[in-house]
Amino acid sequence: HTGRLALYLLGLRATCPPASPQRSLVTWLKYYLEEDWTGSRRHGHPLTSYYQYGLGVLALCVHHKRVREEVIRRLLTAQHHGRLGHGGNAVDTEAVVALAFTCLEQRRLVGTELAAELKAAARGASKSMAEAQGPDGIIGNIYSTPWALQVFLATGTCQTEPAFGQAMAALLENLEAFGTAATMAQVLPVLHGHSYLDIASMHCQEETDTLTPMDMEPLTEVPGNKTVQLVVECPLPWCYELRLYDRPVPAPAAASLLDVLWAAAALEPHGFKFHTQDTPQGPFLTQVLGLEARQEKRNYWQLLTAPDTPLQMGIADYRPQDGETLILRLSEW
Repeated sequence: HTGRLALYLLGLRATCPPASPQRSLVTWLKYYLEEDWTGSRRHGHPLTSYYQYGLGVLALCVHHKRVREEVIRRLLTAQHHGRLGHGGNAVDTEAVVALAFTCLEQRRLVGTELAAELKAAARGASKSMAEAQGPDGIIGNIYSTPWALQVFLATGTCQTEPAFGQAMAALLENLEAFGTAATMAQVLPVLHGHSYLDIASMHCQEETDTLTPMDMEPLTEVPGNKTVQLVVECPLPWCYELRLYDRPVPAPAAASLLDVLWAAAALEPHGFKFHTQDTPQGPFLTQVLGLEARQEKRNYWQLLTAPDTPLQMGIADYRPQDGETLILRLSEW
């Protein structure tokens, strides 16, 4: 609830609505932030993740709402001790938390001493993201790169940080990866030189009603079929046998990876099974052949194209080529 409501409130604020419908939602978000932590106090981290917790603080700040210092300190402590990777991608989480810190400091919603700490923490996050940049310009993965770029923009380091230009170039080369509403919402502000913090200073009375419906052309059907080699790998210590599944799967020519998985599940004999979880970024693969990826075990189902290239898209967005070999590999993060 925390992360989804936070994203909804950020989007709602950007549409310049009347004040009344937001108030009760902001109250609910404050409630979820407290419940998220109270329910897991003995573990020392949120029940959801620091990513969702940071999003909640960011959304409250964008709505000009003060946050209890204890709530902010939880994020500061987690960053200081390197715990932000809990329950999600570390780059995503560090970026969201840095945006929340920058918002609180710039909107003057905290005292002078805490503001100085938050500013230093955000600068530190910006530096560590630059150090995490790969040779291809991507920071973390293609979906976390817009978050990192938002931090460079919000903290003003975009003018002096070489990683900014390299990451922006990588982003422009991979725009086809952003096919869902949630991922578009992360990348669009960056393409216009903005971050989510700019939502807080929008002058809504100056907005004109210029939105018009767009006629969407239906996707053209690609005729014919294709065959994808589907491989499932489970290395030690989780399995004694590395390759658990290796079979050609026929599918329509326009099929996504998710469609290929459904086609594999329909093949006789019915030996292939999988489960997904809905997220704001689309379906996320959680279980294959009865093997479940779990946060407490620090593992996940990595998607690769043979021999060893990680996919930069989700299962619903990636469309494999005819004859391509796709590998689902249980991996550690």
